[in-house]
Amino acid sequence: MYLKKIGLFSVAVTGLLLAGCNNQEDSSATIEEKLNYTINGIEPGSGTMELANNALQDYENLNDWNLTESSTAGMLGELDKAYKNEEPIIITGWNPHWMFAKYDLKYLEDPKKSLGEIENINTIVRKGFKEDFPNAYTIVDRFYWEPEDMETVMTDAQNSDFKVAANKWVEENSETIAEWTSGVEKGNGEEISIISTPWDTEDASSHVIEAILEQHGFEAEITPVDPAIMFQAISTGNGDISLAPWLPITHESFYEKHKDDFIDLGENLKGARLGFVVPTYMDIDSIEDLAAKE
Repeated sequence: MYLKKIGLFSVAVTGLLLAGCNNQEDSSATIEEKLNYTINGIEPGSGTMELANNALQDYENLNDWNLTESSTAGMLGELDKAYKNEEPIIITGWNPHWMFAKYDLKYLEDPKKSLGEIENINTIVRKGFKEDFPNAYTIVDRFYWEPEDMETVMTDAQNSDFKVAANKWVEENSETIAEWTSGVEKGNGEEISIISTPWDTEDASSHVIEAILEQHGFEAEITPVDPAIMFQAISTGNGDISLAPWLPITHESFYEKHKDDFIDLGENLKGARLGFVVPTYMDIDSIEDLAAKE
C-alpha cells in the first residue's frame, strides 16, 4: 500500500493525536500550517500505520497530508517535546497506553470509521500447542484482563521495566492468578515461546503471561517482531503463543491470511481503541475539522 511519509525521527500510540496552541512567532499561521500538514507515525508495517494511511486516503481533506515513519519511542518523544512547549503536533495513538494518564487527551471523531472502533486483543496459539503443553495451554486460555490492568503494568514499567512491573502485577493479583492456574499441574521447565510485537501494550501482556508461566514451572521466552512476522511465526509453529493480535480491524489482513493455520482462543482484553486523538484543550472535535493542504 502506498504510504505517504517524510523522514525518520531519531528521538525517543491505532489513531492520530493533535496538540497545538498559539505560536507567538507566527500567530497568523493556521494549526495545519504549523504542523506542515504532517502526521507523526510509528513503525512501518504496523496495523496502526496501515489504518492511518487509509484515513489519509478516506478523508479528502487529508489526501495531501504527510505520514511519517518513526518508532513508538521516537513518536512519544516528539509528543512530549511539543506538549511541554504547547506546540502543535499530530501523532498516531492508541489505548490502553500510559500516555492517556500523562497527557490530557481525547479522541477525534472518525465519521468514516477509517481507524475502526472499539477493538479486542486476542490470544492465538500454534496448532498442536494444546496437545504438547496441555497445562500451559489451560493457563494461556484462561488469561483475560481489563484495560486498567494493562495500563497499570505499562505505567509501572516507565519507572522500572516490564519484567519488574509484570511481576508486581502478578503478586498484587494473586487471587486472579489462582483462578487461572486452578487444577493445573506444575510444569517441569518446558520451554514456551511467546511471540509479541514491539509496543508497550504487548510488552505488558507478554511479560505478565511469562511471569505466570514461570511461576508455574515453565520456561518462557518473549520474542518481539512486526505483526506480519508474529502471525507467520504462530502459523508455521516457530512460536507457541501470542497475546498481540488486535481485532477485528487493526490486524485484519494478517489474521485473514493465516487464520486457517493457528488456533484463536478469543479475547484476552476488550476495549482497546485506535483513533484520531487531541489534547482536551484543543478546540477541535473531528478529523473533518482539519483543513486540506492548499
